[in-house]
Amino acid sequence: MCRSIKTLRPPALAEEATEEEIRAAALQYVRKVSGFRAPAAHNRQAFDRAVEAVTLATAELLGTLEIRGQAARTGA
Repeated sequence: MCRSIKTLRPPALAEEATEEEIRAAALQYVRKVSGFRAPAAHNRQAFDRAVEAVTLATAELLGTLEIRGQAARTGA
C-alpha cells in the first residue's frame, strides 16, 4: 500500500474529505500503480484520465459509505 495515501473517512478525518485531499490520494494511487511520478508527454493524457477516474470513484465511495453511528453523506 502506498504510504502517502491516508484514510479519508471518519473517524480518521474529523470532517469530510476535501476535493484536494481526494485528488491527492488519487494522484498517489495512479503514481504507485503506473510506476511514474511524472509521466512522459506521450503518457500524460492516459495518466491524467486515470487520476480523474480514480478521483471520481473515490468521491463516490466516500459519499455512499455508511459509517457506524453516522448517516451517509450526500452530494459527493
